Amino acid sequence: MFDQSLRGQHAVVTGASRGIGAAVAAALIQSGASVTTLQRSEPPRELLGLAARHETHLKHIAVDLGDAVSIAAAIESAGPADILVTNAGVQSRYDAAEFPLSEFERVLDVNTTAVFQLCQGFGRGMLERGSGKIVALASLLSFQGGLRVPAYAASKGAVAQLVKALSNEWAGRGINVNAVAPGYVETDMNAALIADPDRFRQLSERIPAGRWATPEDIASAVAFLCTPYAGYIHGTVLPVDGGWLGR
Repeated sequence: MFDQSLRGQHAVVTGASRGIGAAVAAALIQSGASVTTLQRSEPPRELLGLAARHETHLKHIAVDLGDAVSIAAAIESAGPADILVTNAGVQSRYDAAEFPLSEFERVLDVNTTAVFQLCQGFGRGMLERGSGKIVALASLLSFQGGLRVPAYAASKGAVAQLVKALSNEWAGRGINVNAVAPGYVETDMNAALIADPDRFRQLSERIPAGRWATPEDIASAVAFLCTPYAGYIHGTVLPVDGGWLGR
């Protein structure tokens, strides 16, 4: 499925311990890139074997993506990156009238502020070299408001706008900055929705493709945006949603 178009490239992926992030790391490894993962816990052991089979490297740096000092240290430890994928994110569900301000700030710290810090930190080296690929994980809630998730919706709306703002400055300097907006994906973050039979049915019935996405569905789109084939794509928020937004 993946060619070796990223052979010799160094990719940094956040939140690669499971779900979409782990699938993204796997897709980039299969495309020939060496991968450094940034998150608290180690990536799946299967990724080590995958890296060995594809004759590339996998490295993990522990980081608290809610702490700017920890992020700065991780950027320094990772070294120059040709590719950055900001996948890590957190979710919190409350009625808006009861939403704790501390939780609102925590979600924005991880989902938005950390994304900007990572783009800025790795982007400086890309600007010096005149090349680089940055892909942020946005969301359907970059376009829609959702229910009981005002912090998440705000954070992902901000990610979509951040991608456009960075692209306006960096596209002419050799850096592609884009985002992928996943639809409903079978991951731990959506466990509450999957466990609710009525809500799961309602959501599933609206998806024209007739199914929820797998992490690999999203990873394939991310990997494409990191390749030379996407060289003239800038400032785009690409929905990978089974047709949800077109319904």
